[in-house]
Amino acid sequence: MALAHEIVVNGDFRIHPVDLPEDSLEKRVKEIVHKAFWDCLSVQLSENPPTYDHAIKLVGEIKETLLSFLLPGHTRLRNQITEVLDLDLIRQEAENGALDIAKLAEFIIGMMGTLCAPARDEEVKKLKDIKEIVPLFRAMFAVLDLMKVDMANFAISSVRPHLMQQSVEYEREKFQELLARQPNSLDFVTQWLEEASADLMAQRYKHALSAQREAAGSEDALVLSPVSVQNYAYLKLLKWDHLHRPFPETVLMDQARFQELQHELEQLTVLGAVLLVTFSTAGAGVSSRADFAERLKMIVKVLLTDMHLPSFRLDEALTTVGEKVCQELSSCLALCGSPALSSDRETVLKGRIQAVGSRDDPVRRIMESRILTFLETYLASGHQKPLPAVPGGLGPVHKELEEVAVKFVRLVNYNKMVFCPYYDAILSKLLLRS
Repeated sequence: MALAHEIVVNGDFRIHPVDLPEDSLEKRVKEIVHKAFWDCLSVQLSENPPTYDHAIKLVGEIKETLLSFLLPGHTRLRNQITEVLDLDLIRQEAENGALDIAKLAEFIIGMMGTLCAPARDEEVKKLKDIKEIVPLFRAMFAVLDLMKVDMANFAISSVRPHLMQQSVEYEREKFQELLARQPNSLDFVTQWLEEASADLMAQRYKHALSAQREAAGSEDALVLSPVSVQNYAYLKLLKWDHLHRPFPETVLMDQARFQELQHELEQLTVLGAVLLVTFSTAGAGVSSRADFAERLKMIVKVLLTDMHLPSFRLDEALTTVGEKVCQELSSCLALCGSPALSSDRETVLKGRIQAVGSRDDPVRRIMESRILTFLETYLASGHQKPLPAVPGGLGPVHKELEEVAVKFVRLVNYNKMVFCPYYDAILSKLLLRS
């Protein structure tokens, strides 16, 4: 289920060749075993007369690998491989001293060139330059391993459209099987939805009081729908304490994705806040220059790149950001022929940028609130409709925000399609009690 889910929700999902760490025990053991294997082959082939038992087994493995690359319509190629790499015939030739191993290798390389992806043409071409049999076999197996990865990725891309049609029912069925074995598999989901319902009700009540609506209007505003609670619950996942709180079971396979979105939004919040205080200090003449705004955004983004790492020191990064922003602002003002920033205004600007490092900073809280409102609006509007208008102050980061919004809503809508029956069942009881 996890693999099917990954293929469906991650359009960039690829299988990659195994790359073991340089000094790992596993890599050292693998190198020792491989060396012993190829040394054994070298000894057999250097005997007089040569012993081909080991080499014939390798040819058999290569034959099976080449056949596995073929599609049902590749009848001619299948016949060629079966005929030339006939192991019984090759054994007879070896016993009679008539085996031409170099000719077999030439055929194998030619077939690899026919079946490989264009990206592997260069690796296959290099095989023709290897004249010694053992290094050639070793190199052929290395390229065949890469071709296996290519074929697996081709299979994934081919099956994705069909899998998407079946995946919702498939995942729901698998989860139901899990639920039958472990009836408590919705405990954290229930807790998550209960919290979302309580928080949303408290928020609605607060807004109703502050607006001083009439009793009837206030009563309508306090009625929660299952969809609004679900949407609010998904927004809560973007502010989740992953270290200390278990993730709801139905979104567990996407925890890493929600965590990545959370990191992106935290960086976007700080970036948006820095740009807002900068442009409010600089004035309309500077903030209206699109080239300056884009350049400044890229500089700040680079300085905040590692914000998600535990070792990242936001206060130190914002000190550097303040210095760079003031430098860029001074250059822009000079270019525009505007008066330079006074030392007092520069100090104030650096201080305001530094203050953004605190989660309680008013500007940062406004940015966070507007970002979440934008995501909630987009989620409620339906993913097939155009994106809603970007809230004030977020114009400079609208492109990044929209990219995050599209990823978030796609993830949420797929999760809803799979698990909506469970959410509806929980919320029907929950909202009936409230």
